[in-house]
Amino acid sequence: MARFIYFSAILGTILSTCISVQVAAQETSANQSDSFISGPYEATWESLKQYETPQWFQDGKLGIFIHWGPYVVPKYLGPFYGYHMYREQTIDIKGNPNPDRVNKVYQHHIEHYGGTQEFGYKDFIPKFHGKDFDAKQWIALFEKAGAKYVVPVAEHCDGFAMYDSNITRWDAVNMGPKRDVVGEIFEAAREKGMKVGMSSHYAYGWYWWGYKEGTDTVDPAFADFYGKPHAITDPHSEEHVNKWFARSMDMMKSYEPDLLWFDLGFSNPEYEEKRKSLLAQYYNQGVKNDQGVVLNYKNISYKPIPDGAAVLDVESGKLDRIREMPWQTDMSLGGWRWSYNDDWQTMPADKLIGDLIDIVSKNGSLLLNVAPDVNGVISQDQVDVLMELGDWLEQNGEGIYQTRPFSVFGQGPTNAKLVLHGNHKDTGYTSRDIRYTRKGQTIYAFVLDWPQEQSSISFNALGSEQHHLIDRIKRVSLLATDKELDWQQDADKLRVSLPNKRPAKYALGIKIELADLPPDVL
Repeated sequence: MARFIYFSAILGTILSTCISVQVAAQETSANQSDSFISGPYEATWESLKQYETPQWFQDGKLGIFIHWGPYVVPKYLGPFYGYHMYREQTIDIKGNPNPDRVNKVYQHHIEHYGGTQEFGYKDFIPKFHGKDFDAKQWIALFEKAGAKYVVPVAEHCDGFAMYDSNITRWDAVNMGPKRDVVGEIFEAAREKGMKVGMSSHYAYGWYWWGYKEGTDTVDPAFADFYGKPHAITDPHSEEHVNKWFARSMDMMKSYEPDLLWFDLGFSNPEYEEKRKSLLAQYYNQGVKNDQGVVLNYKNISYKPIPDGAAVLDVESGKLDRIREMPWQTDMSLGGWRWSYNDDWQTMPADKLIGDLIDIVSKNGSLLLNVAPDVNGVISQDQVDVLMELGDWLEQNGEGIYQTRPFSVFGQGPTNAKLVLHGNHKDTGYTSRDIRYTRKGQTIYAFVLDWPQEQSSISFNALGSEQHHLIDRIKRVSLLATDKELDWQQDADKLRVSLPNKRPAKYALGIKIELADLPPDVL
């Protein structure tokens, strides 16, 4: 028995030493950077503000976000499971506890896995097998839904890489599915002519783990996954920033994505210099590859990136006006649920289509999240709504794709409050809610719900004395059927007669063709 304990101790020392060497090697990689990718952009805001959003992004309007990782295994809460499972009490990232709120995740983990001393977050990874994952099948569905780009989560806050990483051993090639998930999605999407992106939530992972004695979060053997223990209120360490930079550069160089999306944390002041360096090198790589690229960032309390230097992303929120520069909303089909779990509820198609139109009318694009289960299967309720969206776009997409905002975004009682982050709580749209888009000599008007018992509808922005429209309208028709509609233009409105029967489900698209309109007057 003594001999067994002796050899076990030696084996443990050897294993710990090997892990330490590997961690040290990874930290060295994280602190070193290859030569700067040179080009027209320098790592200064003055230079980076010369960036122009590529046309493919401004034209595409609809992308698909994919949250899929080890956090789907427990089928409870979602990606934030790892954040809560080690903390007996709920706490925000500023370190403020909420004594009135029970940490249900912590209790759930005890009941189902015996607690974090027995089963840590890393132990979900072998159960994340993705046995039915089929990238081509996913992309075929997204194409039918009308999406023009796809953005898989490359690494969430847990730090598990869904791609073939050169920085960490904790990736989907070595563990879990043992496949290059991002690589397979990229290959399938590019075969269909879709643009591809990667999202990184790694910077925000600084807040993720509740380092607790007796758990794997403080075990040196797993320090390369959980990081070095620290308080949630500590500033992001230089080591963490360097690791984020190295992983981001690895993603950028190895996969050459058309889009990079960064979560909160990336916006913190500690990332300022690395943030500028990453943007400059990413943009320079895009120029070298003749590839228009997009970098998305979030903005809550301050501007981590000056207007125009990258593309603003608004999580689960909207804007209340037209934004001069292109922007994007990332929104989940599951509402506040970002990964598939037992209480997943799919957004109804009418709400989804109304949101897409509202966002596009204000110069935005929609990055719509879908959530496969642990097997890699997208549930039928999500498939059904995506197909409804695709069917609607098949008939009405002319007024969505390749459009730009009209002089006003719309009219009606429903308009989003300015919500830069957080779940938007509006309940839907009415028949009085109208949104406009434009393309060349054509204006598109969308009535967001069918007007019951009305023979006509008035467009208050399209009168003869508005926006140079006097004697300019030559034809008005339904987008879904191309059926010509009767109309009358007054000084303050355009009145259009409606068909007796509803021509299509969901929002009604109307096409207003103009004649001899001088350029740039809309």
